[in-house]
Amino acid sequence: MEKNAVNWFEIPVSDMARAKSFYSKVFDKDLQDMPNPNMEMAAFPWTQGAEFAAGALIKSEQASPSAEGSTVYFSCEDLSNELSRVEASGGKILYPKSSIGEHGFIAQVLDTEGNKIGLHSAN
Repeated sequence: MEKNAVNWFEIPVSDMARAKSFYSKVFDKDLQDMPNPNMEMAAFPWTQGAEFAAGALIKSEQASPSAEGSTVYFSCEDLSNELSRVEASGGKILYPKSSIGEHGFIAQVLDTEGNKIGLHSAN
């Protein structure tokens, strides 16, 4: 069976409660605390064997939030829904919904921690 290159991602945060609130509101999903002796972790919902990568928010001395570097794109049914909740949840829209041709639409936002993330949808 072929696999995609990415199977896990971590988004650094400074304030876990604030970050969990932002991501839960924007994506309308509950994040689950994950026990880890070295850091605080809260995982996005995942289904074993489902498409796409899973990941978590992490609070660790080894990682700092940043708008520079890699950008994680979250899959959405229609990213307009998630985008409409960004600013009310404490984030900022950096790049509004824009067409990428036959590949759908993307947008980029800044979360409450200072991380740049992307949104992607076919619609």
